Amino acid sequence: MTPRPVPADRIFALVVGIEQYAAGSGWDLPGPARDALRFREWLLAREVPDAHIQLHLAPLPGTDPGVPFRPADHDSLRRAFITDVPDRRDEALWVWWGGHGVLDTDESMALYTADATLTDRRAIDVESALTRLRSDATPGLRTQMWMVDACRTFDEQHGFPQTLSIERFPTGARIVEHEQTLMFAAGRGQRAGNDPDRRLGLFSDIVLRELSADPLPAPLPLFDAVKARMGALRAAGHTAQIPGLRLEAPGYSEHVPQARPSGVSPAAGRKVPPTARLITALMAYPLMSDRDERQVLVNELPSAAVARMPRHAMPRTDVIGIVRALRAHPEGLRTLYAVVTLIDEDPGRAAELKSSVEDFLTDPGPGM
Repeated sequence: MTPRPVPADRIFALVVGIEQYAAGSGWDLPGPARDALRFREWLLAREVPDAHIQLHLAPLPGTDPGVPFRPADHDSLRRAFITDVPDRRDEALWVWWGGHGVLDTDESMALYTADATLTDRRAIDVESALTRLRSDATPGLRTQMWMVDACRTFDEQHGFPQTLSIERFPTGARIVEHEQTLMFAAGRGQRAGNDPDRRLGLFSDIVLRELSADPLPAPLPLFDAVKARMGALRAAGHTAQIPGLRLEAPGYSEHVPQARPSGVSPAAGRKVPPTARLITALMAYPLMSDRDERQVLVNELPSAAVARMPRHAMPRTDVIGIVRALRAHPEGLRTLYAVVTLIDEDPGRAAELKSSVEDFLTDPGPGM
């Protein structure tokens, strides 16, 4: 998918970097303000006017950004999403956010603002902001690119004394004209890596390196490049985080990784055909949505089983082909289970995959 080019003087950017929080020094996060300034420099180098860059920072004490900036408290950032951004009549919006975040109990990403405390964890709800910015409350900015470097750990795991302080923004009527891309640093339940010595976020640094080679990149090629770099770091044992992407455009939708099934077995309740259950269990693994990681998987499978196996660009079709090829070989699917769980050790996914493999071997049902 290649969107039409947008002139630099028709781009508006909301750039946020929060290193210091009212919750205290235990929340200090060296790096996001510096990453935000690096992104601002990239925009300026692409001839985006300085007046089109709205910079909100909360730098650590003793650091001087060297440029004027707005505060990064809740009221200031709420105003940005309620008024400043929707009122723009530019063609494209870039949102850059670095700081702390969590997933709330509704699976929505909450990004803490600088005035968050332990008992009043003020935050911006990403889903609510996205909804407002793709409604008729935002008549301009038809192309929107978000890059969010923040953790997506589960809120209840942190043992906070009180629940999140989340506001749902007012929105307008739903329309389909907007294109929204959200790139986020970590998978569901994961932390986003940060290097305090170099004062940078791992995801932010990779994104900025990829951006430096491209004037104004299309979202999918940019994400593929970021994902490849992150995959190499995971393979080397430097990180466990898996970046993700959501893209919604008129007539097009892309979500990577695909949504995981719930903790309830697909076989619970109504009977799911064994073939469908096995494919669903395999597709629950993020690696199955990545062409390069699927190739790593295939390289570990018995060569006699996969030597003449047709390959497909679409992840689900490729996985179906892998299953079909292995079914004809003794212990092929059990080998597939062993290789998949070696690459990804998630116990919940492993339990469902093992059960679905045994169910399939007992009775594959029609279609295979």
